[in-house]
Amino acid sequence: MALNEREFFNENQELKPTTYGCPMCRHRGEYKIRWIRRVKKERPPRGADERDRALFGKLRDYMVRVDDYVVCTRCRNRFEIPSHQSVAFF
Repeated sequence: MALNEREFFNENQELKPTTYGCPMCRHRGEYKIRWIRRVKKERPPRGADERDRALFGKLRDYMVRVDDYVVCTRCRNRFEIPSHQSVAFF
């Protein structure tokens, strides 16, 4: 039986401060961005077949960004966070 990827990881939410510039008013500010940190479990979960165990050996810890938009602290306009930073591997 094939397992879901989430069954191989422990998940924790984190807030990471990052500096972005507002495209409307050009104000640079620090914003707290939500991330989900997925840390690989020590052992494969019960019910894992050979395919799942092979996949488990190749997995790495990573983070996924949850927030896609932030609100400027000066002009209160909402702008999109650049998408080139949506996943980070360790």
